[in-house]
Amino acid sequence: MDGPQKWEILRLHVEDGIPLASLARDTGIGTRTLSRWHAAYRVGGVKALERTPRADAGARRTTPELVAFVEHLALTKPRPSIATLHRLAAAEASRTGEKPPSYATVRSIVQALDPGMVTLALEGPASYRDRHELVFRHRAERPNALWQADHTELDILIKDPSGRPSRPWLTTVMDDYSRAICGYMVFEGAPSAMNTALALRQAIWPKSDPAWSMCGIPDVLYVDHGSDFTSHHLEYTAIALKIRIIHSTVARPQGRGKIERFFHTINTEVLATLPGHLTPGHPHAVPTLELTGLDRALGEFVGQYNERTHAAIRTSPKMAWIGEGWLPRLPESLEELDGLLLRVSKHRTVQRDGIHFQGQRYLSPTLASFVGRTVTIRYDPRDLSEIRVYDHDTFVCTAVDEAHPNQRYSLHDIETARRTRRRQLRKDINDRIPTTPRPPADPPTPPAPARRSRKRLKTYEEDE
Repeated sequence: MDGPQKWEILRLHVEDGIPLASLARDTGIGTRTLSRWHAAYRVGGVKALERTPRADAGARRTTPELVAFVEHLALTKPRPSIATLHRLAAAEASRTGEKPPSYATVRSIVQALDPGMVTLALEGPASYRDRHELVFRHRAERPNALWQADHTELDILIKDPSGRPSRPWLTTVMDDYSRAICGYMVFEGAPSAMNTALALRQAIWPKSDPAWSMCGIPDVLYVDHGSDFTSHHLEYTAIALKIRIIHSTVARPQGRGKIERFFHTINTEVLATLPGHLTPGHPHAVPTLELTGLDRALGEFVGQYNERTHAAIRTSPKMAWIGEGWLPRLPESLEELDGLLLRVSKHRTVQRDGIHFQGQRYLSPTLASFVGRTVTIRYDPRDLSEIRVYDHDTFVCTAVDEAHPNQRYSLHDIETARRTRRRQLRKDINDRIPTTPRPPADPPTPPAPARRSRKRLKTYEEDE
């Protein structure tokens, strides 16, 4: 009980004249205790009622040698439990003739250790860096000064072109200054240099949607040490576009925290609302969406994300990127950019009716002088409505699918259509084949008896 509480009780005797015996009966506090409070009050006033701390309060009554013994065991990997430490400390105290420490004393010695020192000793330098090292939160000075690019495997199952469950990946390109999403690519299979190039192509070139205004060539591209980010393809592209590539420190993701938080936002705000979402309690979700449906949902969210206010910068990523108006650095043409990034290439011979590819026919008046010649075509797997034609790495023209000039088809759409067509043909074949029973097979013909070989008459003594 502290001083003010004691005074509230004693005041009834000092100011109101209530006898100490009556106070003791009403409050349950002994008469001798009340008399001691009263005597202290008469000498020093209300302050004298405060509890006097012990001179050795907070000090351990344990020898430094025993404290060092407990700390040594507590920093040894694997660390013993507190009960084991108490038992070992008591045995050590008995050996040295000291008073055995209590369980609470041993626990207080362990709890007083520096958490950083405990993490470094028991979990190693990597865990220490991630938990206890000072982090400098860097922000680029202006838009397009620094872009971050990274991959993540999405917590959702979709149906691949054959109908089997597949877990897709997402590549995202983010502007460090504004937190704006400049480009992305969702795909099936492991990350590759091609998927990274497609995300960069979308990020760099102006979009057809005027609301998605982020574009341009960044000064610096910050990536990890994945094989797709360290490929010669990306290095060659960076040199041609005058982009400086910086790789993060191996096994240290602190510098990619902004894009990691965006991936977390995708998981909680987008994937959680879609069928097939994978959660710790439901690791075997039923896939419903296809890749195109997931791409559409992610594209809609990216538009909303760029428009809404970001808590860290107190404005929307789009407004932060636009600022007071400026002109981004752009490639000379889309053909130049595609020549650097679109490295998915095929060789085709130009026919009299155009270029045949993926079951479609592509035409361009420029191809008239290339009939019968082999050319290289490059394409975006997300959009097969057109292809780009090259002759020995020299851009020739853009050929368009004449059958569907106003529609955009992806490689996924083409593969799905081809599989559907094959299934229908197999069904038609099965419907037309009569199900008459097969005639019984003729009994197998017994093998002919083996002919005995006759010995050859020896003519000379050397014959065997």
